[in-house]
This record gives sequence, structure tokens and C-alpha cells, in this order.
Amino acid sequence: QKLSCLLFCHLKCSGTGHHVPTKVPSKNQTKLANGETEVHHRPKRGWIWNQFFVLEEHMGPDAQYVGKLHSNSDKGDGSVRYILSGEGAGTIFIIDEVTGDIHATKSLDRERKTHYVLHAQALDRNTEEALEPKSEFIIKVQDINDNAPKFPDGPFVATVPEMCEVGTSVLQVTASDADDPTYGNSAKIVYSILQGQPYFSVDPKTGIIRTALADMDREAREHYTVVIQAKDMAGQVGGLSGSTTINITLTDVNDNPPKFPQKNYQLYVPESAEVGKPVGKIKANDDDLGVNADIKYSIINSEGANMFSISTDRETREGIISLKKLLNYERKKTYTLHIEGTNTHVDPRFSYLGSFKDTATLKITVGDVDEAPIFSMDYYILDVYENSPSGTEVGAVTARDPDSRNSPVRYFMDSKEDGERYFRIDEIRGVIRTMQPLDREDTPWHNITVMASEVGRYPCAFVLDMNDNPPEVSTEEEVIVCENSRPGQVIQTVTAVDKDDFANGQRFSFALPSHLPVNPNFTLKDNEDSTASIIARRRRFNHLTQELYELPVVVWDGGEPSLSSTSTLTLRVCPCQRHGKIRICQGEAFLSSAGLSTGALIAILLCIIILLAIVVLFVTLRRSKKEPLIIAEEDIRENVVTYDDEGGGEEDTEAFDIIALRNPAAAEELKFRRDIRPEARGHCSLPHNHKTPSVELDEVDVQEFIRQRLVEADMDTSVPPYDSLQTYAYEGQGSSTGSISPLDSVAAPSEQEYNYLEDWGPEFRRLAELYEDSESDVTT
Repeated sequence: QKLSCLLFCHLKCSGTGHHVPTKVPSKNQTKLANGETEVHHRPKRGWIWNQFFVLEEHMGPDAQYVGKLHSNSDKGDGSVRYILSGEGAGTIFIIDEVTGDIHATKSLDRERKTHYVLHAQALDRNTEEALEPKSEFIIKVQDINDNAPKFPDGPFVATVPEMCEVGTSVLQVTASDADDPTYGNSAKIVYSILQGQPYFSVDPKTGIIRTALADMDREAREHYTVVIQAKDMAGQVGGLSGSTTINITLTDVNDNPPKFPQKNYQLYVPESAEVGKPVGKIKANDDDLGVNADIKYSIINSEGANMFSISTDRETREGIISLKKLLNYERKKTYTLHIEGTNTHVDPRFSYLGSFKDTATLKITVGDVDEAPIFSMDYYILDVYENSPSGTEVGAVTARDPDSRNSPVRYFMDSKEDGERYFRIDEIRGVIRTMQPLDREDTPWHNITVMASEVGRYPCAFVLDMNDNPPEVSTEEEVIVCENSRPGQVIQTVTAVDKDDFANGQRFSFALPSHLPVNPNFTLKDNEDSTASIIARRRRFNHLTQELYELPVVVWDGGEPSLSSTSTLTLRVCPCQRHGKIRICQGEAFLSSAGLSTGALIAILLCIIILLAIVVLFVTLRRSKKEPLIIAEEDIRENVVTYDDEGGGEEDTEAFDIIALRNPAAAEELKFRRDIRPEARGHCSLPHNHKTPSVELDEVDVQEFIRQRLVEADMDTSVPPYDSLQTYAYEGQGSSTGSISPLDSVAAPSEQEYNYLEDWGPEFRRLAELYEDSESDVTT
């Protein structure tokens, strides 16, 4: 951006402070007392101008500063008033009357208006007299890059010949930029190609599009879409850009010779065919278009050229074969024609590709037609005397069968002749005899019509075939599609059948219906040999997702006129082996319905068997496992464990022991604390086999035992920092009679003696009897 500055000022040429040339005193000069000369002439005043500049598209909150007006008459005391007039004065541009500062109050667009013409004037504020004459100045709107390049005429359509050389010019595109081309790079455009490589390129300066790839073949690809970008700021970062599309079509040149789809053809022609009438067609294909695909057909061998002629149909480019002479099955049964197809417009640039012609062999089979017998003469003149007796021989006629089998001939007279009959004919020998005497004066001439026919045959008419039956696609076999099919893979080759005669059938063309949308799964290729190939268009099919597909096919015959029909083929998707061997789809129906293969079913059955085995084993272990209520013999006491949850019952005596959660080592160490008995003085422990547990009071110091355990609990760091209940399984000293608990009885039940209960008093006598009775029952 350019800095706005003071663009003009008013200079007053007076005083010694200005560089003004010295002038000789004149009549307007006064000489002062000190010798100096005082000049009284009108001082020189003038405006020195430069253009004002204001930046376009200013979006700041304050008005944009433009410049400043100043007159030398302005002493800074506010006595000078500045006035602004002209385009935009007071609306777009405002001026400070005191300072002369000019501001732009609105955002300006250079593309709408490039400059403004204004007038400035300085007035005396008190007298309103003009201190300076009104002067004109210009405010130019300074450009910024706010407009992207545009292609006003796009999108474009262009053509270029196929097989052209690299660098061939296709089209020149030109973009326009509304920014100022004289200022900076805002309107300096550089062209580049966004889409269309590597086939085309563009000149970055001129926008000329050229071919960039050699030997582009129209038959391989005809249409191209090229996207060209125009970027300002000379293509630098931050520049604005615009794009346009050019649709380029390759025009055809004769770079493809004609080619017969087959080298050998066969044609059936009955011997009754008329001379000059078409008897068949043949066609060579040419991938070119227009005159480049025009073909001239000719028969190049004498055998075929003598009997047949060939001409070109301009619309279909087919060779029409016609008969020049009558055919005779009995004389010649087959003819061989060598037919040549040649381009009529040959491009010498492509002569290196070879001769632009092709040949094919057509074998014509002459069909035998049952012909009528032929008389030896076209007419006979026979004489007979009048008044000859009945049965007199007049003469004889002869006829023969022209067919190769030479069937015997029988003769008869036309029964449709009116009037009296005078003659009869021998049906075998052809001898004509009178049936009554003749009178020359009455009838001098008798016209007799004799007909001949083959033995065993009656006069008949041979019905010639007409093309009145449309062909049909053969749908006897089901079309199988492998699941692992690939795009472009031939699924199956189909044929057609036609009820018409060979001459009007057996030449078929195939295609998909043109009125239906493009089939995304399959396409059809006409092999041009009366067959067509069904080709897959996508990769992989799944018979679980969709098993059956329908494909409508249109087939035309080669008769006159050509007839067509549409048949719908059903395609079944089946799993196939790696080499395309088809499995039996019906055999896998029960598997396909569940969507599982044989391997998957076997894996599922194995998993079920393993789960059943685990369950049976678990149940067996639960039934056989019986944990004892008491782990050891010395653990003969009743423990009371209190907690706020339901545990495992009697067997779970150590449930929810939180010591194990805090310090496993300490928990293992203290695990047997509940089984510790108070130490006896002078004894390590009570004998295990003591039958009558009687403990003396002086043998155990319970108070000392509890004190020791209290110290241990206080010193134990693994317990919680709050009081806990320490439970010990000591029942005290006991009574003098010992314990009555059966848990302390380590001997077998048969060894127990309950006589001592009687010593306890009469209260326990009944108890002893009950125990003894129970023991006797067990023993029994």
C-alpha cells in the first residue's frame, strides 16, 4: 500500500525565506530609508498538484485519510476555511474546514469508479473572500486484489484429431481479471491444468491448450474433460483463482483397416433363386467413423465372380451378394467366393500400419429343388388321317425328370378342357391315340394339352420360406455365476434358434435392451458369429445376498426384413472352486439358508461338545466333594464369626477376614491364631488323646495369655487402626467333670464309655442310658 501524503500545497512567493529570483525595482517598488527596496507588486501564488490516492475496499472503523489541503495564507489561527466540491464531495469525501484534511467516509470500489474529480478553494473565514482561486484535482482509487480471474465464455468444446503429434494446438482460453493491470500483479494471470493430465498441457502465459501424449486413439477413448485454472498475482501464494472446463473430443482418422469377424462363412442358396435378387450378406467391421469406415467389397476369384456379384449398402456398410446366373444343383452343388473388403478413403500417414483391406472366404451351398419334368420339345405337330378307326396312333411325346434322381415320368391330358374328347394318351409311353374317327371338314386342327409328372408325385408347389419367425435366445441351460467372478470375466456364451429357413436365419446379433438403464452387474458382448458372451461387470457375488439375477437379451436375425425378440435369462449365483468348477447349488441349500459352511458347523458342534463335557465334569466334582466340618483334631471348639453378610454357613469360619486384604503375609502368619490355646505352665499343650478333658485351674494363666495377645495385636501393623474383636477358642478351665461336648471325643463311637455320667448325679443318668442305647443300635 502507498502512503497517503500531502499531495499539494500553496506557496506564497514573498519574503527572503523563499527561493525567488531577484528582480530589478520597478514603479511598484519603494525605497526605504535604510536603503532596502520594498516591492508592492501582487505576490505570485500557485497550486502545486499531485494526485490523491485512496485505497479501495477500506473496511476500517474510521474514515480513511486521503490527503491535506494547505495554503500559505493559512497562519494556523483558523482564519482560513477550506471548501471541497465536485464528485462525491460531502457524501463520499469530507474536508475539515480548519485543517484541510480530507477523509473518505465510504468503502470505494475501483472496478465501479476509478477516480473522482474535485475542486478545492481556500476562503477567508471573516470576509468570505477567496484567498486562492478554485483549483481542480483528482482522487484515484488505488486497486487491491479483490477480483478473481474469470472465463467469460466457458465452458468450452474443442476437437483435435486422434493420433496427432505431441504439441498439437487444441484451443486457447483467456481469463479476464477486473483488477488494475497497471498496478502490481493483481491482474497478472498464470494458467495451469487441474484435470486432463497427462493427455493435455496448457501454456502458463498464453492459455493455449496442447496435446501432451502421443498416439491418442479415439477407438480407445474418445472424450476428455480438461479443467484449466487461471490464478492472478502471477501464480504466487495468496492469489485468487478461477477455473473453466473444456470438453475435448478426438475426431476420427482412418487408422483402422476393415476386418472380417470370421475368415470363413457359409451360405445356403436354393437353385430356384432368381437372378439379380440378393441371396446373402457379409460385413467387415471398421472401428473408424464416417468416410473413414466406408468399405468397397469385391469378389476376387473367377469362380465366384462368374456366378455372383457383390455391392455395398451405404447405410449398413454390408456386402450384398446377388445372383448373376441361374443355379443348377445337378450341375454344380457348391461355389467358393473370395471376398475382399477395402477402405475407399486411405490416409497415407498410416500406411505403415499395413494394407487397409481384408479378405474372407464364403462357401455357398446350392440347395436342391424338386423340378417338374421337361418335355423334349416345347410343342409337337402330329398328323393323322381323317376317318381313321378309333385307337389309331397319332404320335408320341417324351419328357424327362431334370433332377439327379431321374424319376420315371407319367403323362396325362388336361382334364379341364371342355367339349368332346377325341384323343387319349398312354400314361407310361406318352403315345397319343384317337378315341373316335375324325372329320377334317368339320375340324381340321385339334389342340391337345399334355402334362407330365414324376411317378409317385402329384403336381405340387414348392413353398418358399419368408422371414416370419423371430429368433429366440436358447434358455435350455441355466446360467451359473460363480461367486468369485471377476470384472470382464465371461460367464457364459449364449446362442439363438430360428424356425425360419437357413437363408433367413442362423445369422444372429445380440444386445441388451436400449430402453433399460445400464445393468450394474452384467453386460453382453456380441461375438459377431451368431453367439454372444455374458460378461461380469463387478467383482464377487454372494448367493446369500442375492441368488438369482435376470438379464433381458435382444436378438436379431439376418433375414429380410430383420426380426427380433427379447428373452430374459435367469442367472444363478453359486459357490465355485478355485478353478471355476461349479458346485451343486441345490446340495448346499440347507447350509446356505443358515449362512454356514460345513467347516463352520463342525466347529460349532465341537464347541458344544466341549461345553457339555465341562458341565458334566463340574457337576461330578460338586457331588463327590465333601469338606469336613473340622479341619484338624485339635480344632475342637466352637468359633463365633460375626459379619454383616451371608457367607458359606458352618464350613466358612474365616469368611471376610480383612487381614488378608491388607497384608497377605501377615494374614498367613495369623491364620492359626483362632486355634491357639492358652499356654499351660509347664506344659506345651494338652494331650490329644486325653479322654476326659479335665484341666486344673492353676495350669493355665488366662490373664497372662490375653495380655500377650493384646500386645501382639497392638504391635501388628497389618490390622486396621481401630478396635477389632480378637476371638479365641478357649472355653476356660472347665468343670471337674470335664467337657460334655462330643466334638472332643477323638475315639471311635464304639470306644466311648458313658458310665462316668452316672457319677455326675441323677440328672445325667438318663443321658448315659440314652447314649448307651444309641451305641447298642449302632453296633447292632
